[in-house]
Amino acid sequence: MSEKYLIAGGDLRFARLAEYLAEKGGCVYTIGFENAVPFSKKVHNLKSLMPLNERVDYLILPLPVSNDGINVNMPYSKHILPIEQLCTAVRENGIVFGGRFTDKIKEMFSERKLCTEDYSLREEFAVLNAQATAEGAIQVAMEETAAALSGQKILIIGMGRIAKLLVHTLRGFNTEITVAARKYSDLAWAEVYGCKHIHISQLKENLRKYSIIFNTAPAVILDADRLKEVEKSCLVIDLASKPGGVDFDTAAELGIRAVWLLSLPGKVAPLTAGVTIGKTISNILEERRRADE
Repeated sequence: MSEKYLIAGGDLRFARLAEYLAEKGGCVYTIGFENAVPFSKKVHNLKSLMPLNERVDYLILPLPVSNDGINVNMPYSKHILPIEQLCTAVRENGIVFGGRFTDKIKEMFSERKLCTEDYSLREEFAVLNAQATAEGAIQVAMEETAAALSGQKILIIGMGRIAKLLVHTLRGFNTEITVAARKYSDLAWAEVYGCKHIHISQLKENLRKYSIIFNTAPAVILDADRLKEVEKSCLVIDLASKPGGVDFDTAAELGIRAVWLLSLPGKVAPLTAGVTIGKTISNILEERRRADE
């Protein structure tokens, strides 16, 4: 008997996830996608929970689960769906998957004997998402500069997952890459990757060298003082989560092109990002099965 999934809300990543799970043989219901792309006949797209005449094994919620802590994050719907209403749609001891659960939402499901799993905390999700982010950032860089990357001097601030994958991908474009980081361990990684490297404390006096700057550090590194040293022809791409790593107001005043790319995989590669979520959920379920053996 096929496993039953209900995907409630989310962006195009979750529309692709629905198709992915249906292709794998799952019985898939969706809600909150009336303004999204049409689904195949394998997916049961609902306008409300009323037609759902059976309880599902797994509920899949978006990333983030909610924007207000009460209702499901549903950008492709004009309707409001309280998260609490979904509790009765899942069988007892069923599993609720989601990204960035709040403690309150987790407690709500726990009180109804439902387990929660945050797929966004998994390492495989982070790595595959970082790859899509790096590729998307490079795509944007090529579009914004309208020039070949070959021979360009590029600065990458930070040396986490996304930065490492940026280095890995950009090396194929014959670029000159410099990594700026605060930790000496990160500078060691940059050296191993064959990059030039500078400490963050040396950043200000080196900024005029670069035609493209990628920031991955989750702190305002490119502040007003440092931005004054950036060439006006330079493209700045911020890949950091909120509050970001660039003073965008100052960048605009100085005439520097600065782009903040939030939730990049979902915007430039929703098909790939949807499959990444699907693979991560499959891995979680497989680990649970093995633990029960």
